[in-house]
Amino acid sequence: MNKMIHVLRLNNEIEAQIMTDALDNEDIPHRIRSFHDTVYDGLYQMQKGWGVLEAPEEFGPKILEIAEELLKND
Repeated sequence: MNKMIHVLRLNNEIEAQIMTDALDNEDIPHRIRSFHDTVYDGLYQMQKGWGVLEAPEEFGPKILEIAEELLKND
């Protein structure tokens, strides 16, 4: 598999699940990485956000297109 890059910052677990479902349906390889750490009781999530979506670089534009459609904040 190609090098995984940071594609999108996620604000919460719901966004992570929405994106996972959509990318699984499109057969787009990806990984969700949460910043939660039980040792520090979520300190990093307060500073950095909930987590990130990582994927091979060539899928970045398609993932951003999907995210823009699914995660609209209007």
